[in-house]
Amino acid sequence: MRVPLSFAALLLLSACAGESADREERSVTVVAEPVELLAEEEVIEAIGTARATRSAELYPEVSGQVRKVRFSAGSFVQSGQSLIELDSRSERLALRLAQVRVKEAEQLLSRYRRIEDTGALSESQIEEGETALAAAQIQRDLAQDALAERTIRAPFSGHISLSEIDVGDRVTPTTLIAQLDQRSRLFVDFNAPESVFQRLKPGGTVEVVPFSKPDRTIAAKVEAVDSTIEQEQRSYTVRSLISNQDDSFRPGMSFSVRFVGSGQLRAAVPEASVVWSGDGSSIFAVRDGKAQRVPVTIASRRDGLALLDAQVEKGTLIIVEGVQKVREGQAVELVKPMERPAAQVETEPAQ
Repeated sequence: MRVPLSFAALLLLSACAGESADREERSVTVVAEPVELLAEEEVIEAIGTARATRSAELYPEVSGQVRKVRFSAGSFVQSGQSLIELDSRSERLALRLAQVRVKEAEQLLSRYRRIEDTGALSESQIEEGETALAAAQIQRDLAQDALAERTIRAPFSGHISLSEIDVGDRVTPTTLIAQLDQRSRLFVDFNAPESVFQRLKPGGTVEVVPFSKPDRTIAAKVEAVDSTIEQEQRSYTVRSLISNQDDSFRPGMSFSVRFVGSGQLRAAVPEASVVWSGDGSSIFAVRDGKAQRVPVTIASRRDGLALLDAQVEKGTLIIVEGVQKVREGQAVELVKPMERPAAQVETEPAQ
């Protein structure tokens, strides 16, 4: 008996459909883990330059010939210490003359005071004596200032730089004597992108590594940030502070700066759980005992984890092993995962 071809085709299709249904109903064993939420890290690396917390270029206030040099290059000087003395013979004589005139004016006014009650002097003569004394005192003070200007003193304590000034040199107010730096602490200035402006603020911390000592990492406190954003580079200047009590570093040295900021919270899954197809990347979530495809975009990677841009809630079970053998809607059977070390995630201390 011959079976019609159309009937045979129907039987074959029915058998295939039954076999497909069996495959869909047949579960596969997989390993699943709950999703964790981790803050996305934003790493900023820059080059910083050190500068002294206080620095001054020293110039003489007046012209003159150098009579004494009272410092050596690189030495530490105290605030107010005499560094350079200029020829001051004329100023000393002028001060002595002013002091004599003050003494004369004081003696004259004293005599006026003694006979004031006798009526021998008018009130205007007494006032003239007082005015003469005040004028003499002003001349004395001016002479003292002129003499003080012949000595260049340290405005604050610090280390003095090299100098080309020698005894006998003629200097003017435009002659650089030396530079004075207070370097027990150093500022390290660097540029940061506008994107971290809300996270990199005074009170925060960055890591700096000196180029001269690449094996040394220093935690630097952010002291201040610039008040404006540089328009062309879309960045701003950040000033951090490091200790230099051992005097290891110098102003002008270069430092590598690194800042790790915590950004948006994202679903974190093992990289092996992400599958790729013609439609892009996705993961399989376990819902009601079945595998459900969830489209994702990988925002970043860290320590073997993929941080996802996706609608995945914390605690959602994600297939992490056996993902290549599951299909959309397929029943899954969960097995206990093998123990593996947890990913170590470095986080910045809360500020």
